[in-house]
Amino acid sequence: MPGSSFGRLFSVTTFGESHGPAIGVIVDGVPAGIALEAEDIQAELNRRRPGQSAITTPRSEKDRVEILSGVFESLTMGTPISLLIRNEEKKSSDYEQLKDVFRPGHADYTYRAKFGVRDWRGGGRSSGRETATRVAAGAIAKKVLATRGISILGYSLEIGGVRATRVDPAEIERNPARAPDSEAALLMVKAIEEAKAAGDSVGGIAEVVATGCPPGLGDPVFDKLEALLAHALMSVGAVRGVEVGSGFAVSRMRGSVYNDEPYLRDGRMLTRTNNAGGIAGGISTGGDIVVRAAIRPPASISLPQKAVDARGAPTTIQIGGRHDPCIVPRAIPVLEAMMALVLADCVLVQEAYARGAHGQR
Repeated sequence: MPGSSFGRLFSVTTFGESHGPAIGVIVDGVPAGIALEAEDIQAELNRRRPGQSAITTPRSEKDRVEILSGVFESLTMGTPISLLIRNEEKKSSDYEQLKDVFRPGHADYTYRAKFGVRDWRGGGRSSGRETATRVAAGAIAKKVLATRGISILGYSLEIGGVRATRVDPAEIERNPARAPDSEAALLMVKAIEEAKAAGDSVGGIAEVVATGCPPGLGDPVFDKLEALLAHALMSVGAVRGVEVGSGFAVSRMRGSVYNDEPYLRDGRMLTRTNNAGGIAGGISTGGDIVVRAAIRPPASISLPQKAVDARGAPTTIQIGGRHDPCIVPRAIPVLEAMMALVLADCVLVQEAYARGAHGQR
């Protein structure tokens, strides 16, 4: 299927549908000798899996990962790594009544328009279930980045109009909203619960920060680092906008405020502010890389909605089944994974460039 592969030297290809037997991913370009266990991947999948709290979908998938190739005696072999996650908690009958209906906010019509057919069971390939494969691949990318001293942290910056006012990394995994602010987290959860009780849903903003990145990642013109990151984050179905650094706020700044003043410390070039989000000219500066993603409210809600059927006749639907009233908390590990995939790819590209520049083979 076109569009199911991502990356240049560190590449991934995902496969599978929401209600098929399994979903999975093939990860190629992973350097040999990286320590990797199924538990490393499982730890990330557990952060994304459904049924983990009262504010997520009650679909109770264990998301147990199986490593089928590319790892031997807990080390990567430098060969393609294939990962499989079986779908165990499918209830396709929930979608029978909707199989000939184009639901508002979903990809039902566009998939039919493109392919002539569609999998109506839970959205098939367009389902958020596919993102589990990205998290699995991202766990491997994080292992590669860790060997280079690079780490990634994501959190819910805003949900339902409630915005965190401080960032305490230790707080993020303590609350179901994955917010870095304990007081804001309580209000975020309340907003989600109120929407759920009303049969509705809410969106929000996720922030993802990479630290320890060396200067020089990313390439001029079309493969600018921010362009690759925007591509990666926007490929997540629920994301409707991406900003880097100060983002859209720069439109209200003067250049004297926006420009990040550089200075040298211990032989390293730093900046006093980070409005550019750690990227200048499409290339990493060595500062923290900061991106934010606007995440829409989930499209599957239990309120009555107007729709049309496959013949174009108007109808009214009321979606049942098991759905998230807010995607943001479970999207955090997905967005971290996409940033990790981009940065791992850029690291390998840069290292290959450096070898070539020095005539190494």
